[in-house]
Amino acid sequence: MEVKFRRVLVTATAPIAWGTTYFVTHRFLPPDTPLYGAAVRALPAGLLLLLLGRRLPHGAWWWRSAVLGTLNMSAFFALIYVAAQLLPTSLASTIMATSPVVMMLLAWSMLSERPRIPHLAGAGVGVAGVCLMLFTGVTAVDPLGVLASVAAMLMSSIGYVLAKRWNSADAEGVDLLSSTSWQLVAGGFVLLPFAVVLEGPPPALDGPAVLGFGYVTVVATALAFVAWFAGLRHLPTGTVGLVGLLNPVTGVLLGTLAAQEALSARQLCGLALTLLGVLLGQPSTARLVPLRLRRALAEPGEGQPAGGAEPAASRTRRA
Repeated sequence: MEVKFRRVLVTATAPIAWGTTYFVTHRFLPPDTPLYGAAVRALPAGLLLLLLGRRLPHGAWWWRSAVLGTLNMSAFFALIYVAAQLLPTSLASTIMATSPVVMMLLAWSMLSERPRIPHLAGAGVGVAGVCLMLFTGVTAVDPLGVLASVAAMLMSSIGYVLAKRWNSADAEGVDLLSSTSWQLVAGGFVLLPFAVVLEGPPPALDGPAVLGFGYVTVVATALAFVAWFAGLRHLPTGTVGLVGLLNPVTGVLLGTLAAQEALSARQLCGLALTLLGVLLGQPSTARLVPLRLRRALAEPGEGQPAGGAEPAASRTRRA
């Protein structure tokens, strides 16, 4: 149990780090070059991990890395930018918050991981909490923005479940640093030509932008994706998906702190519900809830005598 709890904590560093990228991007990074921003985020992070892992892809991992890099990094980063441009942040974040449910359904069909009742309950409670925190009502919705947000959520969910499946099925046991680095490098190389064609020369960077990219590259990409894929290797998909709800929680808390504002009552309720949803998906809670259900539904004679009578052995010990 202690080992699983530590793994949950390690996994949680990923969505928390991703939640900080909203603030860093808006405050320090160039606003009009999203493809360069995504490529600079992915490629150096992948090369750093590749230098540490010192292992190139082999066999099927050449095309697997290209597929995962496209799903989890390049296409995901680009679609998220499109959604952010066309939709209010509240609506885009709410759509992304449905990813735990999608990941659980995909894991059921692709990995034979049957969704557990606590995971499904946690997803419902967590999504409701995100809606309370972020959703303030939208007067006009751009269908293209909704499509981009849904596509980003679906692609990343498929990519995460595929990464779990292929790493589990690999007989040679590809190490975590290597598989993560291959995905990031592939995703960066896919993005780079599109950035050159569509955005022209790379943007000039001042000191704060360099530091911002350094943080996003090392902490919010390299370390975060290693932590995330480590969680996918060792924890149920439902647990990892629910931990991902810490992403909007971090974004809301950091944005409120930066604006020097207090959280409203509605936001506090949403925050509490989101954290409750994350808690419901943890291994100890997932076992406790079915245990209580079994005890509550136990028929007379199965651990509890009919009519609430006290067992004779208990009366003897108490006497």
